[in-house]
Amino acid sequence: MEPDENLNPDSDDLPLRANTNHILVRHYVLDLTIDFDRKVIAGCAVLFLEPRPGGKTGSEEETRSGAVTGVDRQTQDVDITDDDDGEVCGEAGACGAKSDLESTARHREGWKGDFQAAGESKNVQSPPLWETTSDSDFTLVLDCCDLDVSKVEEVDVGSVSAMSCLSVEHPPETAGFASLTPQAALIQNLISMPSNLWRQQHQCYSQCSSAPCAQDGNSLPFHTDRWSLQVRKKGAATSQEFPRVLRIFYETRPTGGSVRWTKDQDNRVCVYTAGSPINNRALFPCQEPPVAMSTWQATVRAPSECAVLMSGEEQAVPLKDEDTRFLIWNYHVTMPMPASTFTLAVGHWFRVPAELPPSLETGLRDRADCNNTDKPRAGCIERTESELKRGLGNSTSEVVTLQTGRGDQTTRSDFAFCYSSLEDEELSVTDYSGMVDDGISCSHGDYPCRFTKQPARSQRVIPHRVFAPVCLHQKAQGVVKLLPHCLAAAHTVLGVHPFPRLDVLIVPAGFSSLGMASPHIIFLSQSALDVGSSGRSEKGLSLCGSRLCHEIAHSWFGLVIGAKDWTEEWISEGFATYLEDIIWAQAQKLSLQETAEQSDLKALLRWRRLSDELQNSEQELQILRPNMESTGQVSESGSSMVKHALNPDKTFMQVHYLKGYFLLRFLASQVGEQQFINFFRLFVKKYHGQLILSQDFLKMLLITFPDIERKGLTLSAIYADWLDQPGIPKWLYERSAVWSQARLLEEVKAECGTQCCTSVACHSVLPIRFPIKLSCCS
Repeated sequence: MEPDENLNPDSDDLPLRANTNHILVRHYVLDLTIDFDRKVIAGCAVLFLEPRPGGKTGSEEETRSGAVTGVDRQTQDVDITDDDDGEVCGEAGACGAKSDLESTARHREGWKGDFQAAGESKNVQSPPLWETTSDSDFTLVLDCCDLDVSKVEEVDVGSVSAMSCLSVEHPPETAGFASLTPQAALIQNLISMPSNLWRQQHQCYSQCSSAPCAQDGNSLPFHTDRWSLQVRKKGAATSQEFPRVLRIFYETRPTGGSVRWTKDQDNRVCVYTAGSPINNRALFPCQEPPVAMSTWQATVRAPSECAVLMSGEEQAVPLKDEDTRFLIWNYHVTMPMPASTFTLAVGHWFRVPAELPPSLETGLRDRADCNNTDKPRAGCIERTESELKRGLGNSTSEVVTLQTGRGDQTTRSDFAFCYSSLEDEELSVTDYSGMVDDGISCSHGDYPCRFTKQPARSQRVIPHRVFAPVCLHQKAQGVVKLLPHCLAAAHTVLGVHPFPRLDVLIVPAGFSSLGMASPHIIFLSQSALDVGSSGRSEKGLSLCGSRLCHEIAHSWFGLVIGAKDWTEEWISEGFATYLEDIIWAQAQKLSLQETAEQSDLKALLRWRRLSDELQNSEQELQILRPNMESTGQVSESGSSMVKHALNPDKTFMQVHYLKGYFLLRFLASQVGEQQFINFFRLFVKKYHGQLILSQDFLKMLLITFPDIERKGLTLSAIYADWLDQPGIPKWLYERSAVWSQARLLEEVKAECGTQCCTSVACHSVLPIRFPIKLSCCS
């Protein structure tokens, strides 16, 4: 494989190779083991597939350029992984049952042989079986990078007894069902089960993932190139003839782009998905285009002293694996989402308690002092991590064994959720919750939607936890105190929380941003934590609170409503930047005047940052809709390119955050700020669970407020002024002069001692008015 730095820095577009117009992955079952010694994640991914009408043959897969893709096939160097022709074990991908665990343990022994056969070379010959296929065979193309694939096999779901009743009880609503093979009919029934039967559906997925392979244990032909894994079945000419369930055995690489192996603040090895430009294709073979919405289950084995945090709807209760002394963590999601939203973090994380015992607080302070010196003081070494953990008492170290129908389950009691109640608190000055009729009419596909459930609609604060290495527990107390208030404020502004729970993890130093939001979990940089020293706690609290509000806002814009075209990042980041101010003001219970003053000062700081950035960047990187009228278009197979996604300069730019934020401020100025928030709630109710383009939001806005279009604000005018052009729109120049007269500007100048700049420090000196006394800030 050629190194990434060999790519042309002026045209570093990210290829999305999956042929999603021909076939879709509807569900993933992942079975993964974390190997801290080798720094790899090993296991298998079981894919449940559904062909789309008009699936083409393999020869047509070679034509992937199209108007949007613009990819030169000759520039994609081939990276072939060898295949093992040895015997394939019968069962893999266990998800809970003890018998499945035993079969999977045997299967893991088979993985080791497969990878030894594949060797250490990253550039080996194509598997011999691939040569037996032809371009007339249909080719499944998955996005894949930095993975060592050892085997791909078809799964024999006909051997699963639980599947026998599906053809009678749940007939699919798919045209041409009568022409399906028996196994294809079973899978079509499975993926078509109604959402109220999701538990039974997931049990069937789990049992199918452990079924033996078909074809007498023979591997399916496959090969990998730089950006993809391609699989064929000899004689299967169309997607309808292709197997419906595949099992892929693979390992990640220590330097793979989707995961980051590093050390936490306690100097312990950990791994987490880093939110890199290539997303999750170096974690598991998948379909990366956003349109490939799927559900998933995941089983992760990790050392018993580690916690596994992941996107998942229910609290994971880990099982004991007596053979390996690992703990086995099971997670699942029932809302179809892009594979890029899957998130994983494994390390020596511990839940931050609401209150720290005084003795432990002293120990943590000493521990932090030790970590900040080159040579620890005498006595620091004696205060070991195990002593600190014992200081937390049963809240951290106790292991609880639960008797269940699936065997013994164990968990540490520190993983319990916090169920905060703020219902008795007075409403803030600005209450958005009664502005819109709460009637819900879902437009998405069938899944268990929280927006339709009355308990979820009245749940201001969802269950939540905060995790961090032990040495950061004292600093993380501010997050524990702030989080329920930020969640309640977000509910007031936007309505129903899209997800039923939330974890916040303080990630290791070196994390590339202040935060990253994923379903059910937020990664928060330690830079956002309150420093805890006198005179700085209130400023650190403001930075931490606004960042939490930004990431929480992504639950609505970026996750439950996503961009159909990844080049339109402003749909996620611009919206979250705009909403963080409104939610944070709500959490602080600011008056209308205080809210307006704080908002104007932040707008000025962001204007100066944006102005500086646009003066020092290439114009093509300043456009919010770089594909313009071609936005959302893909090639015939469904593949496409994400423009500039791998350009290193783009990594450090905030134009999608800031220019998108100012576009929303401009639109709010046209219709009124409270009316604009009212519209946000309407938009969320209509589009939750779906992917959108800019035009979906703008067209609905113009329909809802017809007066602004009559005044000359048209869709084409917004495109021309804000989305399709580099530089700064005229309105923003004019408005910045008003913000420069803000009263709070003088306070910021006095605090900084110099002319106002756009650094994070200036953001942190914004005044804060918070009614709850926080013990960490006293």
